[in-house]
Order: sequence, then structure tokens, then C-alpha cells
Amino acid sequence: MTNSIHLPKIVIEGVPVTKKNSQQILRKSNGTPFIAPSRKYKQYEQDTMWQLSRFGHPSIDYPVNVRCLYYMPTRRAVDLVNLLEATCDILVKAGILKDDNSKIIIGHDGSRAYYDKKNPRTEIFIESVKQ
Repeated sequence: MTNSIHLPKIVIEGVPVTKKNSQQILRKSNGTPFIAPSRKYKQYEQDTMWQLSRFGHPSIDYPVNVRCLYYMPTRRAVDLVNLLEATCDILVKAGILKDDNSKIIIGHDGSRAYYDKKNPRTEIFIESVKQ
């Protein structure tokens, strides 16, 4: 990745949550079942939207590397791919990324999960990439 432009670091305070854990099966009014995120994820998403409202950058529609550093409150193994999926969906919903397809997010190089019992959080670094 050469000729990168680094945007300001985004920090989301709180324990990172995935969409896929504890999903709920609900039914539409016509009885058709569908899968919905857990209440815990919905609360995390809502809390995150408030924090991301301070970012103030136009929606990104060019190739970027999204590096996420997750600081978890326990040493338990976590599914990094599920954490990345949730973070990208939240960045799109917040309007920071126009979409999370492979033409915009070309990689997650450098993403990791760490342990920090006292200060769980997600640090997000978005770097434009000239291809």
C-alpha cells in the first residue's frame, strides 16, 4: 500500500460486540421467520452511532484499508472476522463509509484483538490506498 492518506483515528469506547453471537429468530407479521441481531448488539450499535457522530468526514467511496484494533476485557478467544463485520456495518450505517464492499474496503491489514481489562474499546484506522 503506497501513497496512503491517513484519516484521524476513530475510537469506540466500550466492549466490542459482534452481530452473529446470540442472534434472534423472529417472525414477520405474515409468519415468515428472519434472523435479527441480539439486543446486546443493537445497544452496542446505538451507543456506537452516538460516538461516531463526532467524526464529521464525508462518506468514503474510494479504496481504503480499515485496520481495527479490538481491546477486549477478557482473554477469551474472539472471532476477529465477526468483529470486523460488525464494525464495517456500523461504519456504513454511520455514513463514514459509503459501502463495505471490496471496491471500498480492500483490506483489514493489521487488524488484531488485544486484552485490556480496564479500557475495552475499538480503535479504527482508515487509510486511503492508491491502487
